Amino acid sequence: MKLMIVLLAVLAGVWLWRRGRTGGARAPKRRAQARAQALPMVRCARCGIHVPADEVVAGRRGSYCCAGHRQDAEDA
Repeated sequence: MKLMIVLLAVLAGVWLWRRGRTGGARAPKRRAQARAQALPMVRCARCGIHVPADEVVAGRRGSYCCAGHRQDAEDA
């Protein structure tokens, strides 16, 4: 019975040690991917909210968060 407890403790220690080694190696890759996926943000000329650059609605007087704000700002 004592041998079984010691064996389980050793296996648990090895499992935790291996888990810690592999988890630490993957963490920097995740951070690098998150930075690479970040998009530039553009401020709406009407309300001031920041919108990702690929979702912006371009107008004559600037960039807007939606077509309604572009229409309101340019018709006035």
